Amino acid sequence: MLMLSTRRTSPPRARRALGAGLAGLLALTGVTALAGTADAATTLASAAAAKGRYFGTAVAANHLGEAQYVSTLNTEFDSVTPENEMKWDAVEATRNSFNFSAADRIVSHAQSRGMKVRGHTLVWHSQLPSWVGGLSATDLRSAMNNHINQVMGHYKGKIHSWDVVNEAFQDGSSGARRSSPFQDKLGNGFIEEAFRTARAADPAAKLCYNDYNTDGINAKSNAVYNMVKDFKARGVPIDCVGFQSHFNSASPVPSDYQANLQRFADLGVEVQITELDIEGSGTSQATSYGNVVKACLAVTRCTGITVWGITDKYSWRASGTPLLFDSNYNKKPAYTAVLSALGGSSGGGDGGGSAACTATYAKAEEWSDRFNGRVTITAGTSAISTWSVTVTLTPPQKISTTWNGTPSWDSSGTVMTMKPNGNGSLAAGASTSFGFTVMKNGTSTPPVIGACTAS
Repeated sequence: MLMLSTRRTSPPRARRALGAGLAGLLALTGVTALAGTADAATTLASAAAAKGRYFGTAVAANHLGEAQYVSTLNTEFDSVTPENEMKWDAVEATRNSFNFSAADRIVSHAQSRGMKVRGHTLVWHSQLPSWVGGLSATDLRSAMNNHINQVMGHYKGKIHSWDVVNEAFQDGSSGARRSSPFQDKLGNGFIEEAFRTARAADPAAKLCYNDYNTDGINAKSNAVYNMVKDFKARGVPIDCVGFQSHFNSASPVPSDYQANLQRFADLGVEVQITELDIEGSGTSQATSYGNVVKACLAVTRCTGITVWGITDKYSWRASGTPLLFDSNYNKKPAYTAVLSALGGSSGGGDGGGSAACTATYAKAEEWSDRFNGRVTITAGTSAISTWSVTVTLTPPQKISTTWNGTPSWDSSGTVMTMKPNGNGSLAAGASTSFGFTVMKNGTSTPPVIGACTAS
């Protein structure tokens, strides 16, 4: 049993200014070509869905204005977890005064794309406004239940799973509860009370307990196991247990990871991998990621996997390069290992004879206030009957006109999905194109063209 105090969870707010240079790297007017196939298994989300799982990521609202971030999110994931935007200090910094604007932006984007949303988190000792810790026991109980009711009420019907209580147990060999305002003033019963309040607030949402350093069988995971077993025996509403799964070389994927997931599943709860990241690189990192995915697939009640971020450059552990996409959004060997473990394939321009297509972008005419873009769709080695491509803008750009296609938009107006308008059927190797006019509104950054999907 390895413990690592630095392998903490629910990463705090980013402490560094975010670079804006990446978008500039996309400003080449040359060709951007991406390919996809209709055989569901060419993205993380589609491959996971084929196995009856979701594949999600943590999302930060302040990155949703970055075209490549949004394009990767939309292409590869079908579930999102707000990174910080639903935590207590973000939504209720002042007692009974709620601000949901940042979290709403994430939820709205997810809903526009048909993605699931995991709510994170309602009751946690960290990122807690100072006023909470100063309350009396009576006031604290009232404030906790009010917070649960207000937040869950605001998102009722929109959240797939809630991390109701987060990290309530100590590290180490004691199996004891962690000291916190809730534990110290309300006692062990606060967790049960939080779950009962949550069930009443949104009966349709799945209610989860979430923690870290519980990935293998150890004193901490035993304590959580015993709590869940007791809750199930007494009818306390709990539907799922989240395993954060933050790993590195000093604290690797435990050999009993699958067995641990299975024993919780055997209690009758779902198990979800909620904050996966694995420091490292190359083959070693890829192998570890693949083993985590295989463990989840081997446990029937393991319903999904969430990685804690899209790109290494925004990771809370950026120096450890722990995610599936590098700082330039290139797919790493770990990505390929995950896709392969899910039974997917990276495909390619020709799709190996299956329905496939490529999308190639070029800037056409340009004026001071706008420019025209053209996307050429080319079928692979087999004929296709239809295609679909996303076009992601850099705000505050807007598309004013389109031609040779039927567009639809996400709620932000930033991502356009283009489908055929009488030009969907293509023989093997044949091409068609569609175009659009982008109003610059101060920026000439070219759009990001997503993978071409064909059938």
